[in-house]
Amino acid sequence: MISVIAKLPLQDGKADEFTEAFKEIAAGVATEPGNHLYSLSFSKKEPNMAVIMERYDDKEALAFHGETDHYKAFGPKIKDLLAGKPEVAIMNELLNAE
Repeated sequence: MISVIAKLPLQDGKADEFTEAFKEIAAGVATEPGNHLYSLSFSKKEPNMAVIMERYDDKEALAFHGETDHYKAFGPKIKDLLAGKPEVAIMNELLNAE
């Protein structure tokens, strides 16, 4: 399993617009083979920090995600909502409580 955590700093007041853009990409991700999780959360400590958590079967499923039209459209939709550079961690998942 491959896990991804992406932290995206947002400009003040842009969380709702970001959430709407996320809903669009999430609808496409839901149809991707090998995807098990694509969720959006907001930090309680930093309300302008969006956190996207993802899980994929393997690196091929993650690569497929990166080539989809909905993924390619997401960046341009959110670029003016960001307050800084996203921080993305890609990890090999070892244990899961499921």
